[in-house]
Amino acid sequence: MDQRASGADALTQKNDAAPALLGVVCGLAAALFWALGFAATRHGLKVGFTPVDLLVHRYVWSGIVFLPLVARAGISDLCGIGWSRGLVLMVLGGPVMSLISYTGFLFVPLGHGSVIQPSCATLGGLLLAAVVLKERISASRLAGAIVIVGGLGVIGAESIGHIGTDGVQGDLIFVLTGFMFAGFGAALRRWRVSAVSAALVINVLSLLLLPVYVATVGLAHVAAIGVTENAIQALAQGVLAGPAALYLYAVSVQRLGVARAAVFPACVPALTLLIGWLLLGEPPTMLQTAGLVTVLCGFYLAQRQS
Repeated sequence: MDQRASGADALTQKNDAAPALLGVVCGLAAALFWALGFAATRHGLKVGFTPVDLLVHRYVWSGIVFLPLVARAGISDLCGIGWSRGLVLMVLGGPVMSLISYTGFLFVPLGHGSVIQPSCATLGGLLLAAVVLKERISASRLAGAIVIVGGLGVIGAESIGHIGTDGVQGDLIFVLTGFMFAGFGAALRRWRVSAVSAALVINVLSLLLLPVYVATVGLAHVAAIGVTENAIQALAQGVLAGPAALYLYAVSVQRLGVARAAVFPACVPALTLLIGWLLLGEPPTMLQTAGLVTVLCGFYLAQRQS
């Protein structure tokens, strides 16, 4: 009898572990794709793209591919999400948030945006999970959040001391976009939006912005930058950092919950600084490194179970 119970318990634990493992893998993959997106954004602005140009690459290509799928599932109610909720998700986790984020890189180096935005997404995710979704936040996760705030303070000190007013403005932009993305994760959980539907709807709704872009900006500017650079942005923004990362993060939220999934954006800073150093030749400063280490310590505490 005891052996049967023990075997049943082991089977139950195995079955419970599978969805959690999938959530962890998806969360880490999303973090890698976002890191590549950050680096591609910095590179794109350097070679002449504007934030609006990058926004088009981020959403138009995938939106065109996904349009038939959304039309088949039901355009009238946006795959069952509804237009009002779909528009909210588009603002919090789609082109509005992305455009604000791209603008931040005009004011501060890669190391600032790549640390501040994901860290604030983690902080906001923990806060919303506790206040809105009534999820229990352990003492360890609360301590991790406090440590992350300390790391953000180190990064902010560099802006005040070495960059000036523009640096503070850029940092605040990434604070805003981090909390916006936290709201996106909480909305997914609260409304029980499927991972597939979230990725499809946001990208298809973003096509509404394309006629405005063509009418006001035109295509001559992006064409002049060259095929290779446009292809890099189409892959990095339009595939990896866009629908692929969004889908993977949505799966992570569904498998792990908002509070646990919120820690994966905190992996992005280290990955982004490493990629920026290796691919863009932008080594982090001492203060950026100190802030990153502090944030990673907070991430470690935040992802613990107790």
